[in-house]
Amino acid sequence: MDLAGKVLISRDYRGDVPLSVAEKFAKLLAEEDETPLTPVIMCDDITFMFIKHNSVYLLAVAQRNVNVMATLSFLDRLVGVLESYFQDVNEESIRDNFVITHELLDETMDFGHPQSTEAAILKEFICVQERHEYKVTQPPQALTTTVSWRKEGITYRKNQLFLDVVEKLNVLMNASNGQAVHSEIVGELKMRSQLSGMPDVKLGLNDKVLMEARARKAGLPEGSVQKSVDMEDVRFHQCVQLARFEQNRTISFIPPDGEFDLMTYRLATQVRPLFLVEANVQQHSKTRYEYTITLKANYKPRSIANNVELLVPVPSDANCPTFSTSAGTTEYLPEKDCVSWKLKQLPGQRHHVMHVQFSLPSVTTSDWTRSRPPMKLFFEIPYITVSGIQIRYLKVTERSHYDATLWLRYLTRNGDYEIRF
Repeated sequence: MDLAGKVLISRDYRGDVPLSVAEKFAKLLAEEDETPLTPVIMCDDITFMFIKHNSVYLLAVAQRNVNVMATLSFLDRLVGVLESYFQDVNEESIRDNFVITHELLDETMDFGHPQSTEAAILKEFICVQERHEYKVTQPPQALTTTVSWRKEGITYRKNQLFLDVVEKLNVLMNASNGQAVHSEIVGELKMRSQLSGMPDVKLGLNDKVLMEARARKAGLPEGSVQKSVDMEDVRFHQCVQLARFEQNRTISFIPPDGEFDLMTYRLATQVRPLFLVEANVQQHSKTRYEYTITLKANYKPRSIANNVELLVPVPSDANCPTFSTSAGTTEYLPEKDCVSWKLKQLPGQRHHVMHVQFSLPSVTTSDWTRSRPPMKLFFEIPYITVSGIQIRYLKVTERSHYDATLWLRYLTRNGDYEIRF
């Protein structure tokens, strides 16, 4: 649907819900200003489940008791499939690729049950030829086997497996004492597989549940387990054998070919801020202000942050900002009402200072001076993870017994990293 609730394309899988229910959802959208919509809405024995992406809504409707989380997860995977076919998923791309979108709706779900949502497999028999054209060939054998995400007969001259452990840090820091008001870690295990045949991959983490169980079995005293991580909200790719993970916490799987997200997790824990930012605001007159911003790297000296950028908000009517820094480059961004301070690299335990001066019209906006928007920080720090998660082992076995080259990389980057004035 478009943003107004008009249906762009639809597919009826069971025949038990009339298309006219879309008008009810459109009315709910029109009333959204008064009452914000939740992702799941019950209305007249109809369940509406939707996600918003760019300029479109993806809406699933059911008249029976359905698995809501499975449905929302399917809609999310459907967005990924559509993006793999025509990059941006929006109203225009849906209209321009109407036929192929309808074909994908047919193949990704059958009678209300999710089927294959692996873009690499779908592209083998739903092929884009030219604009507005598509070609359907014989479905691959993978769709009729238990390993629907990988086809047989894949061959590489050099077998390699790449694993990136990427953690995003969401932090809101207080202005008065530099302490984190809110912090959480959102992690991903991203994998790129270039392996021949049908390999079986086993991966082990320093999982707290597993390591404490082994410590008890070995008769070690409680609290002797060090450097373990208690992960929350763990979500796996469909290739992972969940029964084996529940039994012995081993992540075992036959990987899809190419890139995929093996696992995501979250840790709602108090973390030590990687950066400390101090902002001193001085008002020299009724219309002239000066900021002194100090940015300090609060991690070990051997670590280096790359592409560090601090966005410092200024009033929308700020006039002729001037700045000076001890390192890096600065730029005034009037379209964002902020000053950008960029540092290509920032070693640990180093600090730098930026001075910003600007003037305001004679009539100032006192509301802004009382409640300034927070500063935002962007960064990437390779070779470390904030949570302390570690890959204990990574093994590849295949019946042809080839040797695979394994690559491992850790990376910590910003999520929503904000500092209050």
